[in-house]
Amino acid sequence: MKLYRTFIKRIFDFLAAFTGLLIIAPLFLFIVFSLLILNNGKPFFYQERTGKKGKIFTIIKFKTMTDKTDSNGNLLPAMERVTKIGAICRKLSLDELPQLINILKGDMSLIGPRPLLPIYLDRYNKRQNRRHDVLPGITGWAQVNGRNTISWEQKFEYDVYYVEQQSFKLDFRIILKTIDKVINRKDINNSENLDMPEFMGTQSEI
Repeated sequence: MKLYRTFIKRIFDFLAAFTGLLIIAPLFLFIVFSLLILNNGKPFFYQERTGKKGKIFTIIKFKTMTDKTDSNGNLLPAMERVTKIGAICRKLSLDELPQLINILKGDMSLIGPRPLLPIYLDRYNKRQNRRHDVLPGITGWAQVNGRNTISWEQKFEYDVYYVEQQSFKLDFRIILKTIDKVINRKDINNSENLDMPEFMGTQSEI
């Protein structure tokens, strides 16, 4: 199990991401060109997220929302800025595809806790912070067990469970569950900033 966590999984992640990018290249380029037109030359969304051991990295996603503002210069609500192709990307989780580049760079894994905003770092209790003991992932145990339909506390419990039980068997199970959810369009959108309220911290210090 230790060999899988420290060596085999990284090799699998790299090969899977590299192969995946080659296979989806036509679709990837189509989305890029479409978003170039719809988003004024900005097909990608970049944002700082927290990775393994609290390291900050820049996550890459397809830009599914415009930068439209109101009369006061404030961004309109997220749902009002989602483009038509952006909505399709979200429903099919296509907006996550550029994160394969993050995997190649070593910032992420295919499977692991979702990387969240750095402002949350000092809001986790000791147990919740264990989610940073592994590389964050495109999908994970919390994502196939409710995703944004569960509370932050429940989500973090799933994340810590994954950290403690990480294995090839569990990863394979998560992959199968993820495929099922994408095909059946169940709990697809995992944008923490669109559907989830801001995590303000947990009272328990455990």
